[in-house]
Amino acid sequence: MPNANQAEIVKLLSLGLTPGKFRGLQRISNPNGTLTMVATDQNNSMINMFREAFKKQGQEREPTYEEMVEAKIDLARILGPECSGLLVDAYYGAWNVLASGSLPRNTGLLVRLEKSGGTKTPSGAIVTEIEPGWSVAKIKRMGADAVKLLVYFEPEEPESAEKQFLTVEKVYRECQRHDILLVLETVSFPYGGETKKSDSYLNRKPRTVIETARLMSHLCDVYKAEFPGTLGRESEGQLRENLHQLNEACRRPWVLLSAGVDYPEYKQQMELALRCGASGCLGGRAFWKEYFTYTDPDQRRQWLRTEAAKRVREIHDMVQRQGTPWFRRYGLTEGQIASIRCLEGWHFRYAETERPGASGRDPVSPDDVY
Repeated sequence: MPNANQAEIVKLLSLGLTPGKFRGLQRISNPNGTLTMVATDQNNSMINMFREAFKKQGQEREPTYEEMVEAKIDLARILGPECSGLLVDAYYGAWNVLASGSLPRNTGLLVRLEKSGGTKTPSGAIVTEIEPGWSVAKIKRMGADAVKLLVYFEPEEPESAEKQFLTVEKVYRECQRHDILLVLETVSFPYGGETKKSDSYLNRKPRTVIETARLMSHLCDVYKAEFPGTLGRESEGQLRENLHQLNEACRRPWVLLSAGVDYPEYKQQMELALRCGASGCLGGRAFWKEYFTYTDPDQRRQWLRTEAAKRVREIHDMVQRQGTPWFRRYGLTEGQIASIRCLEGWHFRYAETERPGASGRDPVSPDDVY
């Protein structure tokens, strides 16, 4: 029989909390275990916003690589100090925000794995592709704290659902192998001739968000969810019920994405989500999209320092007060974590392989701790 402390270690491992993942959660979290994270990995959206800004100047052109890099650095340097974790892409952001010293040393680094866009099917589904030349292994090698994967997922859409599920399973196994966090983002989508304004899509969306969490949230360490409904379309009571169902469906700590809505709407969504069990946010455009409306770089940076930073601070204060700490979602307390001590010789059993039991399928043996 294992002793009491060994049983606690086994409990951590059975929850998937191996050393790398455990440390990653600490790195991307606030001191109280909540999560205030900012996403700056939306390349296609940024390119489109740059185009609109250039049109104001009478220019019809794409942003250069250097202009995209400078935008990533601005966002990291000004918003990085306000958040617990910053999400960047590999193509423009990851190495540049590190090499420029823009990312604060105490802010967690999350790096996107997927390519912008993906492959579109005839029905309108988008099938996820990994960024060419990029991998989980490279994200781990560069010292990042977490891998982020986005998948568009509709459980009843036949052309993409199975492919997307298998992609998530494969990436999750890779993250287990390299002992790095996986933050999984799932997004619903219109298909079969629908648009995002179609009643059929909007009626289905809450059910899709909740069912997708039920099917996919065990295949990650932090789950990045859509808001399960539409403010003003459903009653506040119905939205709360949807959020409670989402909270029950999630097997991991969950945070709310912003999906490009305006900040006042995102703030309302966050207020509701935090009351219903969310651990925090991983929002992007709601915080910073107006940055791209300015044509002068100094004006852009000034807007970030004032309005964008204020927005992040407001959400951060809400998250700190009302968010559910990540460890509570794993059934742990701060006291339990503080009391755990590893067994002598643990490092011999810490292998570069998938951890037993981390997938939730196989029990962890006390005799095979790692």
